[in-house]
Amino acid sequence: MSATIQPTMFSPQRSTASFLGQPADATAFADRVMTEADIPAVLEMERLACPHPVHAWSEDNYRSSLNSGYWMRVRTHIGTGQIVGVCVAMDGVDEMHLLNIAIDKAWHGAGLARGLLGTLYDFCRQSGVPLLWLEVRPSNERALGVYRRQGFVQVGVRKGYYPAPGGREDALVMRLDLQVAPS
Repeated sequence: MSATIQPTMFSPQRSTASFLGQPADATAFADRVMTEADIPAVLEMERLACPHPVHAWSEDNYRSSLNSGYWMRVRTHIGTGQIVGVCVAMDGVDEMHLLNIAIDKAWHGAGLARGLLGTLYDFCRQSGVPLLWLEVRPSNERALGVYRRQGFVQVGVRKGYYPAPGGREDALVMRLDLQVAPS
């Protein structure tokens, strides 16, 4: 974020403000298709949001996803244009797989992940996709809470799936049936 942008009620500056746990005004944000030009801002946002660098996606992950035509959205603050979230999903036969979702650390707990998931749910329903799958680190309690509140159920474990500071970490495999999940 440029140093010349003045903070507003919904525009945190990473070093001075935190909106952790405070609901965000949904009208202050817009979702749009992610482009290659967004990669540097997304990488910086995600790097700061992740508890450890090995948890964050790489530039190659984002470029490969763009080149593969995956469903990719960024959530931006309307007043500043700042990217405050990213969501990447891959479609399959009668299913969608959530690959990555990350929210600017200053906005954790403000409902932005739920909003991005809602945008993905709408896309899935419009496309006739009944199931949404994901993997999540057991150590990512914040994300697990969001997914469980959204109706995701755990259906398996992938051993040693994620890189972790001390080696590898398992992944919990979760599924949401969009035909029964609330809109």
